[in-house]
Amino acid sequence: MRFSSLLALLCCLTGAAHAAPASPAATPHKAYLSLIIDDLGQNLPRDRRVLALPGPVTTAVMPDTPHAAEFAREAHKAGKIVILHMPMDPATGPFAWHPDLPIDELAKRLEAAFKAVPYTSGINNHMGSRMTSQPQAMAWLMENLQQRHKFFVDSRTSAQTVAAAQAQKIGLASVSRDVFLDDVRTEEAIAVQLQTAIKLAHKQGSAVMIGHPYPQTLAVLERELPKLKAQGIEWIDIRQMIGVRSNKAMAGHGKDGVYR
Repeated sequence: MRFSSLLALLCCLTGAAHAAPASPAATPHKAYLSLIIDDLGQNLPRDRRVLALPGPVTTAVMPDTPHAAEFAREAHKAGKIVILHMPMDPATGPFAWHPDLPIDELAKRLEAAFKAVPYTSGINNHMGSRMTSQPQAMAWLMENLQQRHKFFVDSRTSAQTVAAAQAQKIGLASVSRDVFLDDVRTEEAIAVQLQTAIKLAHKQGSAVMIGHPYPQTLAVLERELPKLKAQGIEWIDIRQMIGVRSNKAMAGHGKDGVYR
């Protein structure tokens, strides 16, 4: 074979190698993160900092706060998802659910809470370590939410919660919290919890975070959220997260996708 022919053949083979598609193993693993901020409606200047966060934060508004309706309107206008942050035992107040209340009273309180917070797409529990362990009440709630075309987020304030399991039984759109950001209210601890959520998202494909509008929490989020993309994280809204998870439980919530 002539040298020129051999050189041409080598060039063709080299070009083919460079043109070959990347193997599936080279495709980066998707890691999704969603953020909910609870306890909104109490302080408008403070809560407006949540609306300024650079992404699809979900705003959980308490019905028994002085600015619930006004803030919900502002959040909706800003394009944020609004959910009802429903008080449940051991929470107190006129809207709070307690295990000893009859279903008709629970229904009245839920209806009043939805009226107090406009533009809601769903609901999550405020406190509720006692209430979310009540199978009958949680089954009723999920059926009611399904009739209203609302989704449910289990804040998982107790390991005894049956709320997400009841939602899963009837196919209600729902998702469960993975990480609380600010049980310890220091910037250092909150930053650690944010990194815990990021690592979990990489490990299991997604993570749902819940925080509060504390100055320390907002300072960390304002500083760190713009860096998510560089860490391989895609920040999505809570509706998208429900779709990503397809109503299945994560390893920390159940087994083989079924809530325990």
